[in-house]
Amino acid sequence: MSQKDPCQKQACEIQKCLQANNYVESKCAAVLQEMRKCCARYPKGRSICCSGFEREEREREKLKTTSDRIPPPPQ
Repeated sequence: MSQKDPCQKQACEIQKCLQANNYVESKCAAVLQEMRKCCARYPKGRSICCSGFEREEREREKLKTTSDRIPPPPQ
């Protein structure tokens, strides 16, 4: 028997919030933050609901690494 996804409740809350707010993400910032917190508590791959957030985090890290290598403009 498979285990319940540990962040499924938060994922459902996101869907409810988005539906109630005509899919305006900014109105659901608090529930999105709760999802990120839940995903951070578990190892990568533990929650299928977190897969999009994990991909988002990888892309954010990639951009950060890239921007760290760009020298500042001359003063």
